[in-house]
Amino acid sequence: MLKVTGLETYYGTSQALFGMTFDVEAGEVVTLMGRNGMGKTTTVNSIIGIVPPTSGSIEFAGQEVSKLASFKTANLGIGLVPEGRQVFPNLSVRENLVATASNHQKLDDPWTIEKVYAMFPELELRATSMGNLLSGGEQQMLAIGRALMTNPRLLVLDEATEGLAPLIREKIWAALADIRKSGLSILLVDKNLKDLLKLADRHFIVEKGQVVWSGNSAQLSKAEDIQHRYLGV
Repeated sequence: MLKVTGLETYYGTSQALFGMTFDVEAGEVVTLMGRNGMGKTTTVNSIIGIVPPTSGSIEFAGQEVSKLASFKTANLGIGLVPEGRQVFPNLSVRENLVATASNHQKLDDPWTIEKVYAMFPELELRATSMGNLLSGGEQQMLAIGRALMTNPRLLVLDEATEGLAPLIREKIWAALADIRKSGLSILLVDKNLKDLLKLADRHFIVEKGQVVWSGNSAQLSKAEDIQHRYLGV
């Protein structure tokens, strides 16, 4: 589904990624983990086309996308839930969802507002509320719903549960588990190791702009030295 090879990305003259390499198979949940400032968000932004890489390859469903504009990448089937949610503040919940609605992949059973409301009943209750009046948890639900309304083939979530109350985090993880059951591929950036181990198939740990460890949940749960070296505070 997604194959990233040798990615190098700069902000001006400052290099942020140093040969980032990882992959996501169809129907798989994959994580990018690591401390703050190690290149996870830059990797996501490079994949989407927000910060174009200087070199390396990004293949999505067999097509090279590293030189595409971000809207073209999105149209191919990558849905982004960005860090900080970034919902449209002056649009209602319903308008936020309608604004991104599309089905470029011609899915037989596409995501609709009704399906998003079924997953997040809180959004239906706040359907006419402006985005800037929602709580942080409601905004995150809306950001996920908005990405799903693009009917992606790959859902990318950057800091999926950062700053959310424990009860809201549980709802987000439950929703992601349901999304996984639908067969949608997921690339997930988050710091909640316990929840990531339950949800994801494979993990890639990032340090200073490159992958320094990869493995499945069983391997990572046993690798306490790796957890301490690269994930501990």
